[in-house]
Amino acid sequence: MNLYDFKVNQINGEPFDLASLKGKKVLVVNTASECGLTPQYEQLQALFDETSRDEFMIIGFPSNDFGAQEPGANSEVAAFCQKNYGVTFPMMSKIAVKGSDQHPLYTWLLEESKSNGGTEEVVWNFHKFLIDETGNFVKDVHPKTLPNATEITDWING
Repeated sequence: MNLYDFKVNQINGEPFDLASLKGKKVLVVNTASECGLTPQYEQLQALFDETSRDEFMIIGFPSNDFGAQEPGANSEVAAFCQKNYGVTFPMMSKIAVKGSDQHPLYTWLLEESKSNGGTEEVVWNFHKFLIDETGNFVKDVHPKTLPNATEITDWING
C-alpha cells in the first residue's frame, strides 16, 4: 500500500485521486485556521511557489481534531486560506486525523511512521508527512518544524 491507493475529496467536494501525484515528492499536512501554527500557511505557500509542479506537491487536510481550531465549513476554510495566505496548493475537504473516525490515509501514514521509527499519532496541527516520488512514506516532521526548514527543503531538492 502507498499514497496512490487513496482517493480523497478536494475542499470544493470534487474527487481527487492521489495516484495523480505519481512521480512527485509530496508533503501531506493537516491544517487549522485558528491555531498558533496557522502562519505556517505562508511558508507552505512560499515553498509551493518556489518548487516545480513536476517534482513536488503539497496537499493540505484541514482538521478540527486539536482544540477545535478548524471549526468552519470547507467553504469557510477555503476562503480563509485564500484571503489570508493566498493559498494555491491543493486543499482537501476536512477530515479526522485521529480518533475512531480517522481518515484511512492518516491511518496508513501513521502505520508507516510507526514502522519507520516515527510518531504513532498526529501530535498537533501542521504535522507534516513526506512521501517520495513512488508514493512511499519517507518520514514525519513535527508540527513546530517550519515548512522551510533545512530537513524539508534538502529532502525536496535531494
